[in-house]
Amino acid sequence: MTDGCAQIDQSKPSIARVYDYLLGGKDNYAVDREIGDFFVRDLPGSVSVAYANRQALIRAVGAMSRDGIDQYLDFGSGLPTVDNVHQIAQRHNPESRVVYIDMDPIVLAHGRALLATDEHTTVIQADLRNPEEIFKHTEVERLIDFNEPVGLIFSAILHHLNNNESPAELVDWWVDQAPSGSEVYISHFRSGMNEQTEAAEEKLQGSFGRGRWRTDAEILALFGDLEVLEPGLVNCSLWRPEAPGEDVSKIGPDERELTVWEELISCALARKR
Repeated sequence: MTDGCAQIDQSKPSIARVYDYLLGGKDNYAVDREIGDFFVRDLPGSVSVAYANRQALIRAVGAMSRDGIDQYLDFGSGLPTVDNVHQIAQRHNPESRVVYIDMDPIVLAHGRALLATDEHTTVIQADLRNPEEIFKHTEVERLIDFNEPVGLIFSAILHHLNNNESPAELVDWWVDQAPSGSEVYISHFRSGMNEQTEAAEEKLQGSFGRGRWRTDAEILALFGDLEVLEPGLVNCSLWRPEAPGEDVSKIGPDERELTVWEELISCALARKR
């Protein structure tokens, strides 16, 4: 472990580590597993949200890469897992550059270990809510050229911001820094107006003091004036399910109806004109 691990408070849950646990990872603590087990035990089927979200991200990065984007900022990236953003992007262009951003020190520690030999990819510890600090970070300045199109990834992170933290203004700030041709990917918990949504939202609020399900209209509003690309805002399992060249075996397209849980995570990709 790196020195960053000394800063980890194992008595407090981490969104990144809970997500890691739900995806079958091992970089989590008892306090994280307690929250994860609530979803597994009391809300059976809810783990499919994490898988549907991850597979949509794989397809979205592939789509951005095919659109010619070769540099990315991944906000609230979480712990390394299978098919990380840089691995997907570098399959399309080995020179693709990626900056992972997360405030959890364990993400920094594990990310640095994973990326020790990759000069095109880095991970920094920073708070999503402080965009100027991220923008001026030496690693961002080293890898990201804001004169060229950039991929801005907000995968399953903006729903952890409450309304008073102005997630739409945050996205807009980054869009202002990016040139025409840049693309923004957002996946987000979608209000289902049902018991499952209410129970999950209550658990997140009780555990982290944050977590906001939003309606389709509220999620689309996060994109501001960007051009939302086909197929628009849809459930993650339905977003471009036939993406060429990507491994979508875990949550792939089929003829069945979506579960109530798959219906609670949606995504879209948009372009700055």
